[in-house]
Amino acid sequence: MKNRIISVDIFRGLTIVLMILVNTPGTWSNVYAPLLHANWHGYTPTDLVFPFFLFIVGTSIVFAYQNKEANAASYRKISVRTLKLIGLGLFLGAFTIAFPFFKDFGEIRFPGVLQRIGVVFFFAAVLFLNFNWKALLGICIALLVGYWLWLGFIPVEGVDPTFDRAPNNWANYIDLNVFGSHMYKDDYDPEGLLSTIPSIASSLLGIFTGLILLSKRAKKELILAALGVAMILLGHLWDLAFPINKALWTSSFVIVTAGWGNLFLALIYYLSDVKGIKFGSIFSYAGANAITVYFLSSFISKIFYSINVSGQTSLHQWLFENIYLHNFMSAEFSSLLYGLTVVSFYLLLAYILYKKKIFIKV
Repeated sequence: MKNRIISVDIFRGLTIVLMILVNTPGTWSNVYAPLLHANWHGYTPTDLVFPFFLFIVGTSIVFAYQNKEANAASYRKISVRTLKLIGLGLFLGAFTIAFPFFKDFGEIRFPGVLQRIGVVFFFAAVLFLNFNWKALLGICIALLVGYWLWLGFIPVEGVDPTFDRAPNNWANYIDLNVFGSHMYKDDYDPEGLLSTIPSIASSLLGIFTGLILLSKRAKKELILAALGVAMILLGHLWDLAFPINKALWTSSFVIVTAGWGNLFLALIYYLSDVKGIKFGSIFSYAGANAITVYFLSSFISKIFYSINVSGQTSLHQWLFENIYLHNFMSAEFSSLLYGLTVVSFYLLLAYILYKKKIFIKV
């Protein structure tokens, strides 16, 4: 990547690390509140993590495709990567350690994190290749406003729509009718079909940030910080009419999370790229093989939950209870310690891959 900006690599790797941390506590029964998702409306620090990754996907697109043309070769490359991401996500949803190593078809979850990353990457990259920033801004606004109007004002089979978790919520309604039993929950999926539309806007907002970083403007960190504050305020204002909600990926959620993304990236950019302070290299290593590290963490975690020890408990639970759970520590701290151990393992793996110059492109 030409004109490489250190802060983008650090931000991407830090986001992957946080994704692994919030996904692998010692026990879901005892987790500190900031490391859990909001029940429905509202957001916690954990709710920022996935949109941060989609945001930085957009930023990275600017650097990777700045000199690319909208031709068959570019579309082929984008399409292949998209299909790889979707394929890996479907594999995670279908895999089981019991022969024949795949769940019954009716039990397989179709949506997922990697599937959403793949779809968002495809549309964001194609749009970036074909439109200038003004057109992209118009598309972004249309997606966010259109999504609000759809969820908030169009009746669902003659019933007034709602933003609550209910059958007359458009996102829930479409997921249930399209995916049926192939969802994370019985009535909706947090990476569902309709909510993927505004998630594309999360990546488009990251593209605008990438364009700022690539520009010759002075004081880029101040521009990003000012944008971040403005977007957080705008998102919270919109929350009054369209609640901030990760499960629905509401337009207010898109704006708020992109605002926080700009603020954090502005700080990292100022410290690493402007002041030249050497820090966060370990996160850069994780960012260099981000999808590989995330996939392995999800795959191995699934295996640990699937392997039974003495036929009574999972390997994951056995390790947690026998190594991390002690009377002199709270269960929440023990659970966090387990997650930090998992993170440390994948940071070490990322370091080894980086030093051996092994970069697995997905």
